Amino acid sequence: MQTTSSSGNETTKARFTEDRYLITLIFVTSLFMFWGIAITMGDVLNKHFQTVLSLTKTQSAFVQFAIFGAYGVMGIPAGLFMKRFGYKKGVLFGLTLFAAGSFLFVPAAAAASFPFFGVALFILGCGISTLETVAHPFVASLGDQRTSDMRINFAQAFNALGTIIGPWMGSYFLFGDHVQGSTDLTSVKMLYIAIGTVIATIAVLFSFVKVPALIDPHVAVANPDAANVDTHPEKGLFEHTHFKWAIVAQFFNVAAQAGTWAFFINYGHEKMGFTDAVASKWMILFFVLMLTGRFVGTFLMRFIAPPRLLAIFAACNIVMCLLISQSFGWPSFIALLMLNFFFSIMFPTIFSLGLKNLGAHTQQASSFISMGVVGGALFPFVMGAVAEHDVAAAYYLPIICYIVIFLFGYKFYKVR
Repeated sequence: MQTTSSSGNETTKARFTEDRYLITLIFVTSLFMFWGIAITMGDVLNKHFQTVLSLTKTQSAFVQFAIFGAYGVMGIPAGLFMKRFGYKKGVLFGLTLFAAGSFLFVPAAAAASFPFFGVALFILGCGISTLETVAHPFVASLGDQRTSDMRINFAQAFNALGTIIGPWMGSYFLFGDHVQGSTDLTSVKMLYIAIGTVIATIAVLFSFVKVPALIDPHVAVANPDAANVDTHPEKGLFEHTHFKWAIVAQFFNVAAQAGTWAFFINYGHEKMGFTDAVASKWMILFFVLMLTGRFVGTFLMRFIAPPRLLAIFAACNIVMCLLISQSFGWPSFIALLMLNFFFSIMFPTIFSLGLKNLGAHTQQASSFISMGVVGGALFPFVMGAVAEHDVAAAYYLPIICYIVIFLFGYKFYKVR
């Protein structure tokens, strides 16, 4: 990537990252995969709980409410923790909550209590909320700011890999040997014991990683384009218009994501005639397309400005939602699969654009943008209410979300 410094006419090459950050970048990037597994596992649990615990679609949406609602609760505390104790301890705190929530599935399964599962999911959600709040500015700070969009999209590609692994694991553990009419929750318990053990191990390993010194946003640097320097330090955080719009865009973005993912298996079952096991396997392809979109999007950002690509992808998803809602059979189902391809770059790109040129406000800004994820807690209830009557008609609703994202990418991303 060639860029011209604002401090002169010399064109300099912005590197993806520096050698001293490489080990830390690899480790933090791996975290994106683990919370991708956890979030999409919730979508499989959504359908599994409908069957095993005899829940309606609206009731089972509480799975998404518990996970994404945690973002609204933990956003600011996680940001304050990160600001006081640093990125590394913030990651360790998030991993601890993640593991604790996973292990709480054991007593929840023993009690066969959906409210108890809700508590476990909420604590798990607090963990992944903390990780997201910390990991995005962490990755953005591991190198030149001019390539921060590329770094975050690259890291999010591994989040997409996690979203592929999640449905596969869910399908294997929850639907593989499930007997119709059974209310046994042993498979849920064993699955989350395994997840908790892995996450606890990752926390121990990360505690030994030495994080290099990062650029201090309070200190002037030779090339302000290369570092996240606040170009208007006289402004308060909420006086930065692009940051406020990023919160709004992220709210609607995750609202669309959570609703779309939560009822994917229902769509496959009710509109395509798939069994739950077959629909969950199609969900793997659904997330393969998101992974593909992340890599394709990262490549295209070399030639197309990230906000413009964001607007293009949002416009494509408006078209996809219109096709899905018509129940055209395979054309509509293919559009549902492609929805995730175009969704791919939205979360990381909105996050990265929202953090531009905030300097000392960056960590606090990250916590507020993470709180925007609470949209994912609310929207599945609305889609679920419509899906009770027609799951295809529920896909009209995300169009509102993609219009907001289009406007952010078209105009309101600009740093003023």
